[in-house]
Amino acid sequence: MLQVRNLVARYGDFQALFGVDFSLSQGQIVALIGANGAGKSTFLKSIAGQMPNKSGEIRFNSEEIGSLTADRVVRRGVSMAPEGRRLFRSLTVEENLRVGAFAGRSGRWTLDSVYALFPALRDKRRQSATALSGGQQQMVAIGRGLMSNPDLLMCDELSLGLSPAVVKDIYTAFPLIRAEGLSAIVVEQDIDVALRVADYVYCFMHGRVTLHGEPGALTKQQISAAYFGLEDKRQ
Repeated sequence: MLQVRNLVARYGDFQALFGVDFSLSQGQIVALIGANGAGKSTFLKSIAGQMPNKSGEIRFNSEEIGSLTADRVVRRGVSMAPEGRRLFRSLTVEENLRVGAFAGRSGRWTLDSVYALFPALRDKRRQSATALSGGQQQMVAIGRGLMSNPDLLMCDELSLGLSPAVVKDIYTAFPLIRAEGLSAIVVEQDIDVALRVADYVYCFMHGRVTLHGEPGALTKQQISAAYFGLEDKRQ
């Protein structure tokens, strides 16, 4: 579904990604792990059309999308719940969700199906979205992404600042999301959570992929070496 080859991205003179290769299949959940500043968010922004200063190849459903603007990427079937949730303070929960449907893509995700996925939002639908708890705000951000009826949902720093119980509640929704045919990329700081929920894991460090594989095939030593840049001294 998604193939990225030799992706390079820059913020002015600062190079953030160095020749990243990545692939994702239909129905797959892929986790991106790595320390702060490793390039994970830049990678998602590059796919989403939010990084104009980039080069390389980004193909989604066999179409080159690397040169498309963010609104056109959404219309191709890629949406993102951004880091920090980025909800509209002046809008209610329901209005924030409706914003996600601007692309006009038809599909399974409507207000009713989002409320069925996150029942806590239904009773709060007329409240300001930013008046909700952090976990509920994250649900709104995910729901807004789903409202575009994407084929690929990207979630940046999904569990940041949330309690383990809330994180568990949010991730409980992902098997239901995948059952509707979606694929997902999740940036996750908690390595244990990432290994538990993902089908495949990529580790980033200093803008490069340092390790990738199925969670069950990766050892703690390999992950530590890739995450922190420590030499794996096993013989």
